[in-house]
Amino acid sequence: MPQPKLIIHGGAGSALDGENSVETVRGSLRQVVESTYELLRAGQSAEAAVLHACQLLEDDPLYNAGTGSVLQSDGQIRMSAALMNGANQAFSGVINVSRVQHPIVMAQALQSSPDRVVAEQGAAELARELKLPLYDPATLKRVQEWLQLRQAHPPARVLTSLAMGTIGAVALDQQGQISVGTSTGGRGFERLGRVSDSATPAGTYASAEAGVSCTGVGEDILDECLAARIVVRVEDGMSLKAAVAKSFQEARQRSRAFGAIALSRSGEIAWETTTDMLLAAYHDGQGIGFTI
Repeated sequence: MPQPKLIIHGGAGSALDGENSVETVRGSLRQVVESTYELLRAGQSAEAAVLHACQLLEDDPLYNAGTGSVLQSDGQIRMSAALMNGANQAFSGVINVSRVQHPIVMAQALQSSPDRVVAEQGAAELARELKLPLYDPATLKRVQEWLQLRQAHPPARVLTSLAMGTIGAVALDQQGQISVGTSTGGRGFERLGRVSDSATPAGTYASAEAGVSCTGVGEDILDECLAARIVVRVEDGMSLKAAVAKSFQEARQRSRAFGAIALSRSGEIAWETTTDMLLAAYHDGQGIGFTI
């Protein structure tokens, strides 16, 4: 049996300070990795591990996903999430869903549905079908950021901060299967109806060979079709690290702003970012490591 592997992220962006210090983020990521890797070590599936990790990250207001999601231009929160099972190459997701605690749970529920991506009104109906309780993911910090944006549109520092908190996880289980999940609150102060990359194969993609979760500026990720591009290159024979390196080399030539985490079926772990830092942590079977 292959040794389980895991990598998670809490966004990409510029230097951390204040309440979002490196120590704080490392502590948060460490707890998620430890808890999730125990599930993999106990024989649970990659999909179960990804679902668990994403829910923990969605519950942490440090990140722009679930609790702590950013507000759109009308002052409302609309979240998106996706899950992809590499074993059967099944993608599912929700787009612009409101008033739920864990969008990733809705994405997972659609894995067995004939309609595997739903948006807005369809996502609201799905939440009712799943009997999910109403939940307000707004935090005081995010409301204050939105008020600042309204007063001086657009202050680049705040917009950059909002855009970079997407969360994600990629897991390899003892059966050699890969799953990936991504969840986001969006870019922040965006136009109504804007769709992020997270609930598309550009931001979340897996096959039997590899899985990738992306974070950063969604439009840049969509333009590169980043996650799917990396996975396809692995399927075509490149090593995971080579596929990531080539994809990011191309992205830098086009001044993209994003990061990605990845795992391959052989257990190779890779990550890269074009931003100042990628907030990620991993377990390679020997111990926990960080990208910050």
